[in-house]
Amino acid sequence: MADPPAPTAHPLDPVTAEEIRVAVDAVRAGGRLPDTALFSTITLDEPDRRQVADHRPGDPVDRRVRLVVVPGPGAAVVEAVVAVGRGEVVEWTVRDGVRPALLLDDAYRCILALREDPAWRAALLRRGVTDMDQVQIDPWPTGHFDNPLEEGRRIARCLAYFREHPSDNGYARPLEGLLATVDGARGEVLDVVDLGVVPLPPGRGGYRPEDHAPLRDGLRPLEIAQPEGVSFALEGNLLSWQGWSLRVSMDPLEGLVLHTVGYDDGGGVRPVLFRASVSEMVVPYGDPGPMHGWKNAFDCGEWGLGRMTNSLTLGCDCLGVITYLDATFASEHGTPYVVENAVCIHEEDVGILWKHQDLQTGHTEVRRSRRLVVSAIATVGNYEYGFYWYFYLDGTIQLEVKLTGILSTQALPEGGTTPWGAVIAPGLAAPFHQHLFCARLDLSVDGPVNEVHEVSFEPVPSGPDNPWGNAMGQRSVRLDTEQAARRDVDPARSRHWRFVNPERTNGLGRPVAYKLVPGPTPTLLAQPDSSVGRRAGFARHNLWVTPATPGERRPAGDYPNQHPGGDGLPAWTAADRSLVGTELVAWHTFGVTHSPRPEDWPVMPVETCGFHLVAAGFFDRNPALDLPPPPGHCH
Repeated sequence: MADPPAPTAHPLDPVTAEEIRVAVDAVRAGGRLPDTALFSTITLDEPDRRQVADHRPGDPVDRRVRLVVVPGPGAAVVEAVVAVGRGEVVEWTVRDGVRPALLLDDAYRCILALREDPAWRAALLRRGVTDMDQVQIDPWPTGHFDNPLEEGRRIARCLAYFREHPSDNGYARPLEGLLATVDGARGEVLDVVDLGVVPLPPGRGGYRPEDHAPLRDGLRPLEIAQPEGVSFALEGNLLSWQGWSLRVSMDPLEGLVLHTVGYDDGGGVRPVLFRASVSEMVVPYGDPGPMHGWKNAFDCGEWGLGRMTNSLTLGCDCLGVITYLDATFASEHGTPYVVENAVCIHEEDVGILWKHQDLQTGHTEVRRSRRLVVSAIATVGNYEYGFYWYFYLDGTIQLEVKLTGILSTQALPEGGTTPWGAVIAPGLAAPFHQHLFCARLDLSVDGPVNEVHEVSFEPVPSGPDNPWGNAMGQRSVRLDTEQAARRDVDPARSRHWRFVNPERTNGLGRPVAYKLVPGPTPTLLAQPDSSVGRRAGFARHNLWVTPATPGERRPAGDYPNQHPGGDGLPAWTAADRSLVGTELVAWHTFGVTHSPRPEDWPVMPVETCGFHLVAAGFFDRNPALDLPPPPGHCH
């Protein structure tokens, strides 16, 4: 067995390579797993907020690692927890009838099996394709459609694309009408469907520099310099900047995770969030036909944003004076590996923060806004997702998601159109689809006990109390139960939600609060009784609130892959638990409904979505009054 890992400084330090090795050795040593067992995820078994709050520097830390083990080719996993300080398995639970996120080993076996399958090769020949090396095969999670083929199996559906040259953009030339179902765990082709040959689109969809010469000129160098160094400090994974403090880590499924987010306004760190992450997302497609109607991807639970994370590059992904954090993950064979530069941390100027010119005296005061940026980027098949957490000098937190990459495409007959998508190039279309993210916000606004209030603005009817017809009122309603807290945005009423600490007041005697300000954001358009409607129930509302409960981490349930649905938030909130006098978790669903356009081809310019968390009585006044004026002529 591996040696015990070195002592850890803090309970929320990221899992280390040594801890991964100890945990893997411990579960293998018990003799309950075959040698061929695979590991879906190996992560820190995170301590609860009380353990974190009680920890003091130098205290011993009982580090535990959680493993999701895949013992064989069927539909079952083992959930194990290892106390790595003593190399002891302390929990062992067998879960039957569930599948982990799509394993990369399974995906690879799908590709190998199809390359040798006679029915697949015959379908390719009907399309004039003779060289298997020119075929790009994309295995997808299958969803759940009561298909007898999937009983007891881990399966994938496979799409194919033609790449005449290795550098081609495969999505420019879909091999339309060809679809296969493969048992990836066993490397067994279950079904090959040929819906008919559609001619290959003529374009190659190139997006490399050599594809678009001559390149434009006239862009002069833009340099960002901080000659005196950065203003933030990073100790391990503890990040501090201008009153803010937080811990940063990477999860193989959720990707970027923030812990213990707080703000020190002179009297010690005041907590805001215990934990924050994008805990699930779904991409449902709107074409109802047999070729594309099954497509909906849960990019956290079926793929894993963390394990698809990029190694970021200075001047490309990040610009300025950059500090990076590496991420340690485990392969499906239990071997630790490191993604270098997985997280980018830097500061950036974002215009003015506040300004006023006194018209009586001509005197002007202005302060510039700056934000701390913590970001990571994941490539999930054809799409890229950039996750950017911003921290501002006035106490605001923002999450911005940047969507880019390449559209999922379909070929059309010459001159053809589709009512379920948009033509983006000759012979090529992209279906309408949505990207719906669910942020899990474990609240801790100035303390553990919080409430949630819905605030909307409403016009006041004309009458004696409103003789000018101009009055507007602010209506605030406390949401006391889970079902009452299933809510949607209402831009016409400037609806937002306040997370209030009823036990703490500000200098005006009012309870302190942060408010969630949503952007314009959709909800799931698929029918509630559809397959994806049942599986992605979290996306039917923009806000859910639950009591903080161990084990309730994933809004579509822990194992959405091939799951029939109903798990996660719809199941938990059916109990209609009280939201008063307890610790709360807010779940915010946001995203975009994508109507593809020619300008999105062959690679999509960034589209953004997200939300803000804004101090709403958390401070007694503008907390950025003490910023020094900009140097030079501004003051």
